[in-house]
Amino acid sequence: MGKNVLIIGASGDIGKQIAITLGKAGYHLILHYNDNKKAIEEIKSFVRDDTILSVIQADLRTAENTKTFIKQIVFSVDAVIFASGNAHYGLFQDTPDEVMDTLVQLHIKVPWLVSKALLPQMIKRRSGHIIIITSVWGEVGASYEVAYSSVKGAQVSFIKALAKEVGSSCILVNGVSPGWIDTKINEVSNEEREQLEMEIPLQRPGSPSDVSDLIQFLLSDKAQYIHGQIIRIDGGWQ
Repeated sequence: MGKNVLIIGASGDIGKQIAITLGKAGYHLILHYNDNKKAIEEIKSFVRDDTILSVIQADLRTAENTKTFIKQIVFSVDAVIFASGNAHYGLFQDTPDEVMDTLVQLHIKVPWLVSKALLPQMIKRRSGHIIIITSVWGEVGASYEVAYSSVKGAQVSFIKALAKEVGSSCILVNGVSPGWIDTKINEVSNEEREQLEMEIPLQRPGSPSDVSDLIQFLLSDKAQYIHGQIIRIDGGWQ
């Protein structure tokens, strides 16, 4: 297969599983992480040594750091997957300005800046994939997660608009919109877990593998007419 895939946020539970799934499938990986280096070592234990082209550590919470990160991408990129970001839970009127700024930077400006930098080479080759892991809250909204829902909604608009702009250059742009995925960031009490499972028609949370399998499909030749879509993966929850 041999395509080069840049994974932004490869150290998160979903990003890590995407890296492992794609690495086992024969893709070459460029991995980004911020501070969870242990996750990168775990990825290395699952894939061949020659699978990982490079590992780049970068704190993308500022535009300047993001631009420095982009300069460190020395390999050509056939696909970029945005799997990083922060959530925030709390009343909107109590949300600090700095939290809002960080959410905007990580969920909106990082995809903007990285995609902008990678698009010229993709357009020249007339091939490429841009995939953003967004959230069902970006489509339906969530109380106590107003700021987070807002930036995820912006991602949805970005995906749809960019798809219309670059489709004629054979660049495929799509979003994956997970519901409740069983990750560390979504850990809840046993009582809350039982309640959530009752609300989901499939009666279980999704797994990082559910998401990574969908990503692998979107990168395959079998998904070449899927473009500008936000694909829900929530067990029928929303």
